[in-house]
Amino acid sequence: MKLHELKPAEGSRKTRNRVGRGIGSGNGKTAGKGHKGQNARSGGGVRPGFEGGQTPLFQRLPKRGFTNINRKDFAIVNLDVLNRFEDGTEVTPEFLLETGVLSNVKSGVKILGNGQLEKKLTVKANKFSASAKEAIESAGGTAEVI
Repeated sequence: MKLHELKPAEGSRKTRNRVGRGIGSGNGKTAGKGHKGQNARSGGGVRPGFEGGQTPLFQRLPKRGFTNINRKDFAIVNLDVLNRFEDGTEVTPEFLLETGVLSNVKSGVKILGNGQLEKKLTVKANKFSASAKEAIESAGGTAEVI
């Protein structure tokens, strides 16, 4: 096989439909827009959510709650995930990122007490649940808040 013989897989490339390019194209004259009306005009059509003058659904429904702009979103790690590390390892948010346990640290890391911990680890995180802290210390490790 040579470079000039390379071709894309059959059906992987589709040619763009060029509207308004003559009667033979099948989409000439009105370019697939029909005759007259709001949608045939340039810049025509209605805005998203418009219901022909009827009060739109998003305005009819009651509004509830609010979004706290100061909310902190923690990346969650359960105890059973920490069993993959060797005894005596210092587990930090950066270490969890490196090893691929977390893909994003967000506002910090919170350790939750789901599962059993069989390793003696030094865990440094932003927050711990009470059960997680207890389980880490009962396994002989330490839980440090950073």
